[in-house]
Amino acid sequence: PMSHPIELSDVWKQYRLGSQDVCLRDTIPALVKRMLGRNGAEDDGLFWALRGVSFHVRRGETLGIIGPNGAGKSTILKLLSKIIRQTKGTVRVQGRVAALIELGGGFHNDLTGAENVYLQGTMVGLSRQEIRRLFNSIVDFSGLDAFIHTPVKRYSSGMEARLGFAIAAHARPDVLLVDEVLSVGDLAFQQKCFKRIDELKRLQTTIIFISHNLEAVRMLCDRVLILQQGQALCDGEPDAMIRRSREEVRARVL
Repeated sequence: PMSHPIELSDVWKQYRLGSQDVCLRDTIPALVKRMLGRNGAEDDGLFWALRGVSFHVRRGETLGIIGPNGAGKSTILKLLSKIIRQTKGTVRVQGRVAALIELGGGFHNDLTGAENVYLQGTMVGLSRQEIRRLFNSIVDFSGLDAFIHTPVKRYSSGMEARLGFAIAAHARPDVLLVDEVLSVGDLAFQQKCFKRIDELKRLQTTIIFISHNLEAVRMLCDRVLILQQGQALCDGEPDAMIRRSREEVRARVL
């Protein structure tokens, strides 16, 4: 069979608590578990963010990944965008990848919006020539023309997200990784993002979409994977998975 643009095969990722590459939000549940003595396997500050996760995404497919905080969702995105490496297993990604992780994560604070368009643009694989040609369209999409020559450190997180999405959406990536980016910005901007994601889908872009907004997941995704405590619980068509996920949440609360 033709190989898929994204394939994870038995992927494990271990973090050392207190190390730099794990965000606080993921660390706290693990710490609490250790204090309560649950998950006996956790010794001297090591914990598994992913435990034997396998899945693939077909070309042009949009896969939603849902699950509670600390389930391992952002770890998967960081592996796919090569920010971190897995402890065990294989991660394969083919083609040009554009990632929208930790809003504006790749931005340089002291540079202006315009300079960051060039910096980020080259990071998502555009040539300087392409950036020059797309520049006005990127700025226009972001709606930040009035601030484009302002240093990014003066931007709100919503402004950073808008600029980040505008750049990634123009990169015509083979693989687009989207994390919660649509929860910022106003409704009009969100609509614009959805529309652009639809266009990218028509261009056969392979997309991984991570969000707590289950309606957005239902709208955009062809298939949904539920992650729980670092393991893939199940995957299938969006409606069934969203129902299942809501049941899991209720079961945890009761």
